[in-house]
Amino acid sequence: MERCPNLEIVSVYGVGYDAVDVDFCRARGIRVTNTPDVLTNDVADLGVAMMLCQSRGVIGAEAWVRDGSWASKGLYPLKRRVWGRRAGILGLGRIGFEVAKRLEGFGMDIAYSGSKPKTYAEGMEFVADPVALADRSDFLFVTLAATPATRHIVGREVIRALGPDGMLINISRASNIDEEALLDALESGALGSAALDVFEGEPKLDPRFLALSNVLLQPHHASGTIETRKAMGQLLRDNLLAHFAGMPLPTAVV
Repeated sequence: MERCPNLEIVSVYGVGYDAVDVDFCRARGIRVTNTPDVLTNDVADLGVAMMLCQSRGVIGAEAWVRDGSWASKGLYPLKRRVWGRRAGILGLGRIGFEVAKRLEGFGMDIAYSGSKPKTYAEGMEFVADPVALADRSDFLFVTLAATPATRHIVGREVIRALGPDGMLINISRASNIDEEALLDALESGALGSAALDVFEGEPKLDPRFLALSNVLLQPHHASGTIETRKAMGQLLRDNLLAHFAGMPLPTAVV
């Protein structure tokens, strides 16, 4: 950005703006916008879908049919139910709250963690400590915005607390997870399973992920529906048009 002395606005095509130096922009009077809300439901949908697929072994079950194992070996190995189990949501913002609404339909016992209790989180337990949240959860959803303070917030202690029967679902940012600790736990069985839509250094992944059968891998496409991508593009355009027309920005960050 230092090479663009006439830069007036950075309009991010996405809700996360951790790749933008917001302090630099603020100091230079450069406006920053993003595209929240329009992608919230799709991201929540994928997070819950990944939980279902991983818990019931949907990907492996399809392969069981396709490779002839059903005919030659019989019934697919039993998996774990989703209904009535315990879910933890690390970060009950827009996306986290939509995840919670969906999980209620599965009769789940839902708790959440964050900077403070939320007035809209009726019927959900607030657990301030992420380790304690993981300890009381069968499924831990990570829906936090990425900041320096949240980097590797899901580290070895949280993963250990989630345990060999637990599942980690990340639909936020890769930096919120200590990937080295996650890989070690998945390989050793200290963590039961994971479902991930984001990775450090994506689209290149640590090759250790590719060798694991207890992790569901997705290509960072939680908002990847035709409807949402159109809405994101429209919101980005609306921010740019508003800026150059001297009007209030629809979704200003700075």
